[in-house]
Amino acid sequence: MPPSTPDLICPRCSSRLERVQTEHGIFWRCSSCGGRAVGVELLRRTFTPESINPLWLHAINQPGDTGATCPSCQNAMTQVNLSDDSNIRVDVCKRCHFVWFDTGETDTLVPQIPKPDKNAPPPMPQKARELLALAKVEQLSRDAEGSDFDSEPPTEWWQIIAGYLGMPVEFDTAPIERRPWITWGLAIVLAAVFALTYSNLKDVVYRFGMIPAEASRLNGLTFLTSFFLHGGFFHLFGNLYFLLVFGDDVENFLGRVRYIILILFADVVGNLAHVAVDPHSAIPAIGASGGIAGIITFYALQFPRARLAFMFRWGFVFFRWIRMPAWFGLVLWGLYQVLGAWLQARGMSNVSAFAHLGGLAAGVAAWWVWRRPNPSPGISSSEVWKRG
Repeated sequence: MPPSTPDLICPRCSSRLERVQTEHGIFWRCSSCGGRAVGVELLRRTFTPESINPLWLHAINQPGDTGATCPSCQNAMTQVNLSDDSNIRVDVCKRCHFVWFDTGETDTLVPQIPKPDKNAPPPMPQKARELLALAKVEQLSRDAEGSDFDSEPPTEWWQIIAGYLGMPVEFDTAPIERRPWITWGLAIVLAAVFALTYSNLKDVVYRFGMIPAEASRLNGLTFLTSFFLHGGFFHLFGNLYFLLVFGDDVENFLGRVRYIILILFADVVGNLAHVAVDPHSAIPAIGASGGIAGIITFYALQFPRARLAFMFRWGFVFFRWIRMPAWFGLVLWGLYQVLGAWLQARGMSNVSAFAHLGGLAAGVAAWWVWRRPNPSPGISSSEVWKRG
């Protein structure tokens, strides 16, 4: 048997080989060049004797060691023909019983076909096998990534930056069947409106922001126009981040028309909740987070087992990544908004948590109807309510 060591070296590119477990045994793979080191015993369990016996006989009868360096013992291997009628030459180590295959050289080998078991249950349908395989892959991936309370960091640089800024990172990304044009387009419009209004932000906010004491101003159009206004870069950045991270999944699930309805419904309900708290307030409320709160809520309810990663850090050096299911993240976020609403009601916060809670309620209502079984300079912080 080949020695069990984790430090096998590729004889072609000198990269470290990866250990791969199969149902028949273990082999080692090079992720750089695609080569593989396989023990003769594993080959015999995997392929027909007619495919493997000539290979080993050629190695025994071949004088001298003229092949590549064995990835295990570092001695020269013997280069032989793969079969009597093949021009493919592979390297065999007579000491370790390793065979080195370059990319594609195993394609000519004939796999063994197991004998049917008369007492075996009927085969599973193709769809069931695919779902079972997908669940197994996801489970193996989660096992390899470690504990939810001390998990591996994300692989994308922007996710690490987002986590450092306190943003949740979508850890499990489902495949998207359609391009999220509404999400992307809305993000572009929000950014463009901010860029166009930034130099005259105060006047624009008081003209198009939603003022509770004047809720019917512009025939109620400020319920919509306030959605596109933001009081600063970080206000805009936070809303764009949540929109882009969670909006594509919700748009993919709902479709474009229902997705737009969800955002409008959550925005209106969020504004109504803000007006209900202090209907005589003359301070304008701006921001897209009432509508985005509906998106976040719908995401967490429709994909409750999707995991989100958060960075918990102390200072600038020590930090730890943890993961939690989306439903639990929604509970924590909701409790945080309740605390924010308490502070808002006592005049201790200029962020309208009531608008967030209104968007949350709208998201719950929309999910209940559409659910499906899942697999600025010159503006002070006291003069403008920022919804998120």
